[in-house]
Amino acid sequence: MTSREIRQAFLDYFKSKGHQIVPSAPVVVKNDPTLMFTNAGMNQFKDLFLGEAAIKYPRVADTQRCLRVSGKHNDLEEVGIDTYHHTLFEMLGNWSFGDYFKKEAIAWAWELLTEVFKLDKDRLYVTIFEGDAAEGLERDMEAYDFWKELIAEDRILLGNKKDNFWEMGDMGPCGPCSEIHYDMRPDSERAVVAGQQLVNADDPQVIEIWNLVFMQFNRLKDGSLVQLPAKHVDTGMGFERLVRCIQGKSSNYDTDVFQPLIQFIAEKSGIVYGADEKTDIAMRVLSDHIRAVSFAIADGQLPSNNKAGYVIRRILRRAVRYAYTFLNFKTPFIHELVPVLAQQFKGVFDELYQQQDFVEKVVLEEEVSFLRTLTAGIQRFENYIETNSNIDGNFAFELFDTFGFPIDLTELLAREKGLSVDMDGFQKALTAQKERSRAATAIDTGDWVLVNEDQESEFVGYDQLTSQTEILKYRKVSAKGKEQYQLVLAETPFYAEGGGQVGDTGYLRSLESNEKVAIVDTKKENGLFIHYMDQLPTSLEGGFEAVVNVAKRKDTEANHSATHLMHAALKQVLGEHVNQKGSLVSPDVLRFDFSHFFKLSYEEIKQIEDIVNAKIRENILLKEERNVPYQKAIESGVTALFGEKYGDHVRVITFDDAYSKELCGGTHVKGTGEIGFFKIMSESAVAAGVRRIEAITGTKAAQVIREYFELMGNFKELLNNPKDFVSALSKVIDENHSLKKEIENYIKEKSQGLMNDLKSKLEQIDGVNYLATVVELPHADAVKTLAYTLKGAVDNLFLVLGADFDGKPSLTVMISDGLAKEKGYHAGNIVRELAKEIQGGGGGQPFFATAGGKDAKGLEKAIAKAREFVK
Repeated sequence: MTSREIRQAFLDYFKSKGHQIVPSAPVVVKNDPTLMFTNAGMNQFKDLFLGEAAIKYPRVADTQRCLRVSGKHNDLEEVGIDTYHHTLFEMLGNWSFGDYFKKEAIAWAWELLTEVFKLDKDRLYVTIFEGDAAEGLERDMEAYDFWKELIAEDRILLGNKKDNFWEMGDMGPCGPCSEIHYDMRPDSERAVVAGQQLVNADDPQVIEIWNLVFMQFNRLKDGSLVQLPAKHVDTGMGFERLVRCIQGKSSNYDTDVFQPLIQFIAEKSGIVYGADEKTDIAMRVLSDHIRAVSFAIADGQLPSNNKAGYVIRRILRRAVRYAYTFLNFKTPFIHELVPVLAQQFKGVFDELYQQQDFVEKVVLEEEVSFLRTLTAGIQRFENYIETNSNIDGNFAFELFDTFGFPIDLTELLAREKGLSVDMDGFQKALTAQKERSRAATAIDTGDWVLVNEDQESEFVGYDQLTSQTEILKYRKVSAKGKEQYQLVLAETPFYAEGGGQVGDTGYLRSLESNEKVAIVDTKKENGLFIHYMDQLPTSLEGGFEAVVNVAKRKDTEANHSATHLMHAALKQVLGEHVNQKGSLVSPDVLRFDFSHFFKLSYEEIKQIEDIVNAKIRENILLKEERNVPYQKAIESGVTALFGEKYGDHVRVITFDDAYSKELCGGTHVKGTGEIGFFKIMSESAVAAGVRRIEAITGTKAAQVIREYFELMGNFKELLNNPKDFVSALSKVIDENHSLKKEIENYIKEKSQGLMNDLKSKLEQIDGVNYLATVVELPHADAVKTLAYTLKGAVDNLFLVLGADFDGKPSLTVMISDGLAKEKGYHAGNIVRELAKEIQGGGGGQPFFATAGGKDAKGLEKAIAKAREFVK
């Protein structure tokens, strides 16, 4: 079977068992503060496991693209070196939300593997949870009994809590799991050592392929476990490993999942795959990493220097480094893999195929940039070893942190020079950085405290800005030394941050005591609207009125609707290739990132503004459609954004069917006239192929226009209100340039005459041409120029010049280079001492330094004191 056939067979099997087949969520996570990337198939269903969303389909199956390169699941440095670790991988999964449990999950897994995929039963082993006395957890005999009906009991192995008790995190749903392992070894090896001995022993040929998780507990903050009200099944099978088993390969990279990429790399590099382990590893790294990078970019995460963007940049740079070092690609190459990958996943994950050109150009730009950095880093390494016999750990960390050098590259460069790297020092610096990072992002989240049970939270903010409500639950959260509270309301008009739009603020008023408590932000977590407060209401019981800050909401809505109008205008002016790549909608500004490879001209910006403002003046009424079937919305020509996870039913926002029609969950004006006025304030580059526009509307636009006219009025008054303001200003500028030149010429003439005078005052002290005096010049630059001129004209010069610029004393020390070395003079140290006489301070280089002060009366004392340094 081909990998494509295997994937389809899995989905078809579970469809036949009554499962709804759902699409993969984007690999980039947007509405979960605990995750940067989707790292498991269950991520998109967390709200269902937590009971925070209604269960639409009790049985679900899919193939989910996942990324594991940070945090607990950090496999990056293993990727390419072994046969089964990957950055991006597909996870085939089937789920039951309160429907079937262990019996069906086990029976179907066995049937699929042995009857559909025809895997050798004699090579299969399973594990069950052995129990944990400290947790009060018994052995999972229920799973054992189901398994023994299908497989010999000596193939049912016990696993400890680490291997066979799955947890979402430190808190949350969890439960025992049952793993399925496959022994890929040849019969000769199996005859010597039984497979049972190698399960979970890190043998590369005895591998876990499927994990069946039985969620039946919830882990509280204090570590205790409570039973979930409904039991769930969460399974995850590594697609790449499954394909390897079915195709009978000894490595995931030998399957048709990776071979198209590897053979393309081999052909382009002129190196045969399988000829040398070092080049084989490099080809595996490239074939793996391009998958992670490409899908992350397609899902909306561009390489950058922070958070998720930094992770993607690091993966790509690791690939570039391997290509450069082991495959001799000294010019950009990795971007050429994007079309191969896009074709491979066409019809599976079409996001990449549809954005192939964009992804390819972003990767190319990153390659070009890093190859420059790589060259600079290697040069820095070469300069370092000229004066150092070994590589200090801090220097190795600097190469890693600043230049993106993996430590193994530094070790490789060092070995080639017969040097060693202080790895203890490197690890110490790396650990310190990680601890700083953890401390900066550490969040201590308490358990939810229920106030009113058996109610669901409902958002009503599309239709109203106040509502009568109750508090359902709350929890305390501490971050960066600040404590806050998070509340969930039964009914809320507060929009939660999402789709680029900021969260609402406002207040919660007790209907009984009239106490008002501010709501400072609103965010969404696993589908739940979370209200942030710096303090809790005195009493949590009873009714409350939730009130949104109307002015902020209205200004935000104006910017959000203007964003839609601008998006359509961009497509109209620049072309249909324009797609949203990021957005911020706040009360004060709208920021919009979009795919385009050229700087916008003045005419293009003017066109876009004119189109948007024309639509505003038309006062087009909002057409809002809720709960529209997704496929119906797409067929109607709606604009959907890459990297967004849409449900089966969506909300459609339309301003004129023929102009702007988008899927959107944000809030909007009722008619475009409410936007008032639209003005682009800036246009710039964000990343390769991505431009950014910042614009203002409504209240902010009125404020800026008012400030602009006030500023222009002040300018005109200064110029005596000329009829032609531009001509008058140009005349003033020209006169200013002319006067500056006259002044500069005057200062040069005066400095020349002053220099001749000063040369005549030089005094010989022990072979030193010494001079300390106060000069009259208009500014510090003139004094500096004079000092350097004297240095060029006089050998062995020791010069101290004092000056008074309108009551602000200044000292300048200039010493000939040879004199500074020979006698150990240091101008910076000298001027620092002299500056004490003028109540000031300063410093500089051994041959030149300056200082400023407060007491001009001390200049003469400073000049007199200078002689002490040449005695």
